[in-house]
Amino acid sequence: MRILGLDYGSVTVGVAVSDSMLLTAQPIEVIKREKETKLRRTLARIDEIIAEYGVEKVVLGYPKNMNNTLGERVERTEEFKEKLENRTGLEVVLWDERLTTVSAMEVLKEGNVRREDRKTYVDKMAAALILQGYLDFLRNEK
Repeated sequence: MRILGLDYGSVTVGVAVSDSMLLTAQPIEVIKREKETKLRRTLARIDEIIAEYGVEKVVLGYPKNMNNTLGERVERTEEFKEKLENRTGLEVVLWDERLTTVSAMEVLKEGNVRREDRKTYVDKMAAALILQGYLDFLRNEK
C-alpha cells in the first residue's frame, strides 16, 4: 500500500508518495495549471500517479490559519477533496499543513539549494512534509 500526499495551491499541486512500508514520504513532482479553477488536467495527472504507484489513500494538506480558524483556502481545499474522492474513489484525509511551506523552505535552504531554485521544489517538499506528518501519526497511533 502507498499513500499520496498533496499540497494544493492556487496554481500548483505539490505531490509526494510514501514508500510501500509507509515509513517515508518522497517528493515527486509539482503539477502546474493556468488558473485555479482549471482542474481537469490536474485531476487526470493525479489519476496517472495513483495508478503508477498503486496508491490506496490520499492525504491532502488542510490550510488552517495559525489561530486554528478556517479561511477561504480551506473552502477551496474541501471542494478539491470532494472532486478527488469522486474521481478516484479513494479516501482523502485532510491533514493540517500549517507551517509546512516554511519548513520546506528551511529544508531546501539547509540542503544548499540555491535561493532562485527553491521555488521550483518547495511545493513538492511541502507535500512530502504533509505526508510524512501523517505517516508519523499512523506509526505512533499503533
